[in-house]
Formats: sequence, C-alpha cells, structure tokens
Amino acid sequence: MNQAILDLWPELNWIKDEDLREKTAKTWEIALERSVLTPDDLNTIPFTLLVPDLNVTFMAHKRAVVHIAKDAGLKCQEFFGEDLPVNMDVLLSGAILADVGKLLEYVMQDGKAIQGSYGKYLRHPFSGVSLAEECGVPPEVCHIIAGHAKEGDLVKRTTEAYLVHHADFMTFLPFKSRLKI
Repeated sequence: MNQAILDLWPELNWIKDEDLREKTAKTWEIALERSVLTPDDLNTIPFTLLVPDLNVTFMAHKRAVVHIAKDAGLKCQEFFGEDLPVNMDVLLSGAILADVGKLLEYVMQDGKAIQGSYGKYLRHPFSGVSLAEECGVPPEVCHIIAGHAKEGDLVKRTTEAYLVHHADFMTFLPFKSRLKI
C-alpha cells in the first residue's frame, strides 16, 4: 500500500478484508495520479465548494464521515444485531471512497479549488464509481459511492449506504444551512 495513501487514510487499517483494503487504497492512488490535487491540497482545500469561506478541509470532513459512519455501524450492531446487519468492511470502504471522485471534479485556479469542466459533466459519485470499478471494488461498495449524494435520492439504499449518506449529510448540512439563534 502506498505510504502517501496510508498517511491520508490511517482508517484503511480498520478494513479487515485485505483485498478490499488494497482495492480501496488503490482507488485513492489512481485518483491522486489523475488529479491536479496533491495530498497537501486535500488537507487545505475546503471540503465543499457550496459554502463560501469555509475553513473545514476536505480531509477533515472525509475522515469525520468515516468515523461517524463507523460509530453508527457499531451502534446498529450493538442495538439491532441480526435484525439490521452491517457489513463493517463494506461500510468503511464506502465511507472512505464516497468522495474520491472529487479529485477528478476539482481543479486549482489561483490557489483555490474550483469545479473543473470534467466535474460539470460528471459529479463525483459517477467518477468515483468509475475509479472504484477500475480497481475491482465490489458493487456493494460502489453502491455506497453512487448513492451517498443527492444523485442517490431515488436509489433504494443498503443499510451501509444509508449510514454513509447520513454521516455525510449531517457533517455538511449544518455548514450549508442551519438555524442560527
């Protein structure tokens, strides 16, 4: 596994299935190779272009989503057991890969991340699935990537996809529109 990817994603070690862990890491590796963004950029650019003057970085948001999704999956296992099974490896891989397509969607202009022409045609859920499939990531993980954003609102989601979707939106919507009293 590429050390730069492991430095970005120590959470990869939470994936017990070695093959899935490697495919998840490889997807990030290929995305970085094809992107104008560097690992340093990911630790400085804002996680969304939809909120002006945002200081929360891409990696801070992404890692928070992974941690929240993991905690939610563990709580589902604890309280619901086999009535609502959660495949933790699929959940973790999907959470780590949910925004990998943004590396193809964004470009840098005057030191700032903006949506490039590729991203105007194909948002990150689509490019993320394409990257993941190229690396042999299984369909149950690709389903999470495809369904995590608004593009997935018409899709019947798996439990793991719901958990990642909600972890993502609960760490996005309060920045975008919240009641401030």
